Amino acid sequence: MMTVVDLVARNARMYPDGIAYVEVRPVSKGRTEITWRAFNERMNRIARVLSSKGVKKGMKVALLGRNSIAWLEVFFGIMATGAWAVPLNFRFSDEDIKYCADIAEPSIFLFDEEYAPRIIAMKAALPTVTGYIPLGAGVGSLETLMKDVSTEALGIELRDDDECALYFTSGTTGAPKAVLHAHSMLMVSSITEATNHEWTVFDSNLMMSPLYHLGIGHLLGGLIKGGCNVLVTEQVSPAIILETMSKERATMAFLLVPWALDVLQALDKGDVKLSDYDLSNWRLMYMGAQPIPPVLVKRWKAYFPAMEYDTTYGLSEGGGPGVVHLGMENEHKVGAIGKPSLVWDLRIVDDKGKDVPAGEVGEFIVKSSGIMKGYYKNPEATARAIRDGWLYTGDLGRIDEDGFIHIVDRKKDLVISGGENIYPVEIEDAIRRHPKVHDVAIIGVPHERLGEVVCAVIQCAAGEGMSTEEMASFCEKNLPRYKRPREIIFANVPRNATGKLEKPKLREAYARGTLKKT
Repeated sequence: MMTVVDLVARNARMYPDGIAYVEVRPVSKGRTEITWRAFNERMNRIARVLSSKGVKKGMKVALLGRNSIAWLEVFFGIMATGAWAVPLNFRFSDEDIKYCADIAEPSIFLFDEEYAPRIIAMKAALPTVTGYIPLGAGVGSLETLMKDVSTEALGIELRDDDECALYFTSGTTGAPKAVLHAHSMLMVSSITEATNHEWTVFDSNLMMSPLYHLGIGHLLGGLIKGGCNVLVTEQVSPAIILETMSKERATMAFLLVPWALDVLQALDKGDVKLSDYDLSNWRLMYMGAQPIPPVLVKRWKAYFPAMEYDTTYGLSEGGGPGVVHLGMENEHKVGAIGKPSLVWDLRIVDDKGKDVPAGEVGEFIVKSSGIMKGYYKNPEATARAIRDGWLYTGDLGRIDEDGFIHIVDRKKDLVISGGENIYPVEIEDAIRRHPKVHDVAIIGVPHERLGEVVCAVIQCAAGEGMSTEEMASFCEKNLPRYKRPREIIFANVPRNATGKLEKPKLREAYARGTLKKT
C-alpha cells in the first residue's frame, strides 16, 4: 500500500499547480495558499533538515502548534524521514507536555513561536530532546534551517505497517494514553473520507477541527483525490464560516455542533444573511465528534434544503473519523450514526464478546487495517482494547431494523463538550486538592450549543462549607478554561460498596430532563 507521503509526491507530479491547502487568518486579514508541488518540496526540505539533526526511522518528533499550513508541512515532513510524528494538544499544560514527552521520548521538538518561551523553559524536564526548532522565521527557526536545502526526497523506504504517528488521548482513568498508528491507518482514513463524501479533485473542504485530535482524517480525502483543504485559524464565527465558504468557493464543511448552532442562531436573529454570500458551490455539511441532535439537522436543512448532509463517527484508536457514517442518501435516518464505512466491519456484542440480537443494546466493536497498533508502552490496555483483531470502542449501541447503528450511551464517563473530550477524573483530582472538599464527582449535563458541559457535584468536608464563587475561583486557578465546571452543585456524593462513584444516580438527579443554554 502507498503511504500518505507517497500521495503528496504523486499529487506534486499529477497536479503540480493545483492548490493543496489554503490558510485563512480572519483577524489579521491574512491568506496563504500552497500548490502540491510547493508543498511536496517543503515537505522534503523539512525531512532533510530533521535528518541533518539526527532524526532516523523509528525515532519520535514532537509537534506543538495550531492548525496551519506550516503544521501540515512538518507533520508530513516528519513521516518522510520514517520517524513518528507526535502531535500535542496546544491547550496542554506544561505538566501534560512533560507527561507525554516522558512516554514518547522525542528527540526533536518543533513548535509554533508563541509556545517558544514555555518550551525552552521546560528543557530540564525534557531530557530526551536534543533539538528545539520554532516554526517561525527568526534565528534558528525552521524557515532559516530550510534555506538552500535540497527539495529532493530522502528516499526512505516506508511500508504500510511501519509506525508513523503517536497521538495522545485519555481513558476514563484520566491518564493520557499514547495511541500508536501505522501508515496504513492514515491511508484507511484517506480512503474512507474520500469515498464517504465523494471527493473529487475539484472539491475543497473547510477544515477547522484541531489537527492534533486526528481531525486530520477529515482532510485526507482531499489528499488522496488531489483536492484542496481550507484551514481557518485565529477564530471562528458564523460570519467567518459563511464568508470563507463563499470566498474560497468551498464545496464541503465539517462542523461541530456548536459551530452549526452558532450559524443557525445568527441566521435566526438576522445577524448574518444568506443573501450576502454566494454559497452555490457548498454541496455538503457533515458533523460528528459528539451526539448530533436530529432537530439541529432539520433546522439546518430548512435554511439549506439542497445541501447534502452526513453524520460521521470515529475514535482516535480507529484512526479518527469515518469508521461509521450515515451516508448522504440516508437523511431520513438522522439520529443514527449509520453503517460501517467501506473498509470497516462492525459488530455489537455483550460482555462476553458474543453478538447481541438486532435491537438489543451492546458494545460495538470494529475491525479494519485502520485501527491502532496499540497503546504505546501499555500492553495491558492494548490487550483490553484489541481482542482477536477487534477494537472494543467502549460505546454502547444497537442496530435497528434497517441495519443502522444508534449510539445509546458511553461506557466511559467522558464529557464531550463542543467536540472536545473532557475527562472527569482529571477535574475531580484537581478539585479534591481544595482543603474544604471531602468528595467530588464530575458528570456532563445537556447543553443546547455544546452538547454537554461539565457539572461538579461536591461534598464538603464535615463542618466545612463554601460558596459557588469560591469554588469557581479555585477552578479558575487550577484548571484550563475548557475543563472548568459550568455548574457547581453542593450535595452528597454517593459511592457503592466497592468505593466506586455512582454516577448514574447523579446523572438521574442532576442531568436528566435539563437543557442548559447559557
